[in-house]
Amino acid sequence: MIIDEEKIIKDGSEIVLRCARADEAEMVLDGYIKVSGETRFLVGEPDEIKLTVEQEREFIDGSNTNDKKLLLLAFVDGRYAGNCRFEGKTATRKFAHRASLGIALFQEFTGRGLGGIMLEKLLAVAKEKGYEQMELTVYSGNIRARKLYKRLGFKECGAIPAAVKFPDGTSFDEILMYKKL
Repeated sequence: MIIDEEKIIKDGSEIVLRCARADEAEMVLDGYIKVSGETRFLVGEPDEIKLTVEQEREFIDGSNTNDKKLLLLAFVDGRYAGNCRFEGKTATRKFAHRASLGIALFQEFTGRGLGGIMLEKLLAVAKEKGYEQMELTVYSGNIRARKLYKRLGFKECGAIPAAVKFPDGTSFDEILMYKKL
């Protein structure tokens, strides 16, 4: 789906939230690869991301034309800062009330309230579209994200022990969280 662009001033910076455009596929893909190298808290490592620009363009087009998906980009003072997205869990009626979300921000933009701004917008749109429950998974070691999600009203409802294992042998549990909209 496509929603209207929103501009917010925070701490003297202009934040723009808007949907991705197909011609930004390379920027979005490069951003995902960069963020994957900056944090341990995303699914893949940079060398594991095999998407092409054309596949990313198709993903953006699919998000923009599907009323069950939203891909929202954030810009701070004109610089791409990251994105967040949601999509319905499934097309079947039994699960149609549920959606899941993901977020990825460049490290230089974390800790400034941007993630909260993005997620509040995402949650408001999901509620407006009729979703009743938003879900996510987060690694147990991602303390800042867990605090943010709890501040936004998400509750922990389960965990898969040692679901994420790193080459050095360390691991994190994967924590399931949900929020009633």
